[in-house]
Amino acid sequence: MSMTLHGYRYSVYLRIARMAFFEKGVPVGHVEVDPFADDVPASYLDMNPFGRVPTLVDGDFVLYETTAITRYVDEAFDGPALQPGDPRRRARMNQIVAVLDSYGYRPMVRQVFSQRVFNARLGRTPDETVIERGVVGSGRVLRALEKLCGSDGTLVDENITLADLHLAGMMAYFTAAEEGAAALSRHPRLSRWWEKMRGRDALTATDPGLPAP
Repeated sequence: MSMTLHGYRYSVYLRIARMAFFEKGVPVGHVEVDPFADDVPASYLDMNPFGRVPTLVDGDFVLYETTAITRYVDEAFDGPALQPGDPRRRARMNQIVAVLDSYGYRPMVRQVFSQRVFNARLGRTPDETVIERGVVGSGRVLRALEKLCGSDGTLVDENITLADLHLAGMMAYFTAAEEGAAALSRHPRLSRWWEKMRGRDALTATDPGLPAP
């Protein structure tokens, strides 16, 4: 039975989930749901009462929250493992994902990218005050990740993990803004990681592009 991800095409979290499916070699369909719309379908809210995206439908199994979805696809299907077997490396992976969700997403994506790039593409005037707050908040996250990253640009393990996918989705948006690219350039280990990650097939295949101006 085919699986379907319900989510907003520009959502970084939908992209993270799609990357996990791509890395596992597992096909998944997509149903567009805009959580910012005034008329989010009742059928979607019945699956996900919080109205966030994405939500996975696998037959009669419905699952929301990105980290739950990515761990499910990694553990339920054949393909390269996306979670380290070593408990310390697995804990580090979980730590990085938690840091990004708790402290990274808002400044990197909602404040820097959305204001500087996404809103500008929609013809809206970027809020420079919000962008500046995002730059400051992102700086703390980048400094923390720089300390965790290996000198060779390895984030957790020599193999790709869910932490790499989580960060890549956010970094792709963050560095699309000049402020984000400049902030990353001040962190050599993370920059080496990004140079390796930015051309990965899973990232390019799931690029949603930007809205037409």
